[in-house]
Amino acid sequence: MLPFSVLDLSPVPEGGTPATALANTLELAQQAEALGFNRYWLAEHHNMTGIASAATAIVIGHVAAGTRTIRVGSGGIMLPNHAPLVIAEQFGTLATLFPGRIDLGLGRAPGTDMITARALRRSLENSDNFPQDVMELLVYLGDPEPNQTIRAVPGAGTNVPVWILGSSLYGAQLAAHFGLPYAFASHFAPAALEEAIEVYRQTFRPSDHLAQPYFMLAMNVFAADTDAEALRLRTSMQQAFANLRRGRPGPLPRPVEDIETVLSPAELAQVGQVLAVSATGSPSTVRAEIGRLVDRYRPDEVIVTGQIHDHAARMRSFAIAADAFASLAEPHASAAE
Repeated sequence: MLPFSVLDLSPVPEGGTPATALANTLELAQQAEALGFNRYWLAEHHNMTGIASAATAIVIGHVAAGTRTIRVGSGGIMLPNHAPLVIAEQFGTLATLFPGRIDLGLGRAPGTDMITARALRRSLENSDNFPQDVMELLVYLGDPEPNQTIRAVPGAGTNVPVWILGSSLYGAQLAAHFGLPYAFASHFAPAALEEAIEVYRQTFRPSDHLAQPYFMLAMNVFAADTDAEALRLRTSMQQAFANLRRGRPGPLPRPVEDIETVLSPAELAQVGQVLAVSATGSPSTVRAEIGRLVDRYRPDEVIVTGQIHDHAARMRSFAIAADAFASLAEPHASAAE
């Protein structure tokens, strides 16, 4: 079976709180584990009132402690915001507490606005050091050398699987160069998807970490019992992206019956491009759309996201997605642990 996973931003719904969002995250993770999802990843964002996963390593620990078998990790940690040693210690600690279950996905973007980025890292020059920071992090998580001066404790020897995340050719090239698994952010930035897949697969260099390329496709799923209800649930995400583009991000909006009453035609077109890699509809519709996307991009794994205002509806959407993936015919061998 094609491995399928969850990407969760711990969305804070209108009328809810971060405490609500984090409780919902744990419940969704427990359901995902029961439904056979492979991984549960959380994303780092800052200064956003609609996202509760800013302290990503802490939330990962919370989810891992509340589950038993599902892999838990970051999708991703924005490495330029942090010293590599600190991330090695955090994820080394997680791997020590939850052996064989922790993933470390790394991104290059700040995950916030520029003013907040300065507050996080004091300097914006760190993003230029991303390849060197990745290499440094891999050293800290690997088996220590006899004369190695600085070690991550815990961390050294844990060999936490490291992924490169991206939405451009840069990440694809870097993942291929280091011989690491690669996840593309096609759930919100699909423009360079096909070219990035080709670059990654054609230029991949086998490494001690990975013998052959391993590509994860991110997609949105908005599923419900009917097509009409799924389209209504999707309007929360459409509004959220439009609000972000307007410079007014906030809690995840409540769905509306007619999205054309709240977004202009230009905004609808823009949001349509952003959410192009999506499956929306009833169980049969979603099954067909997921199958189409998998056939087109041939991923080694799919990671599903879907920000839905009502928690029960969100849980139902992921359950429908799990059924759809289980019905896919051709199994894909898993190359990344």
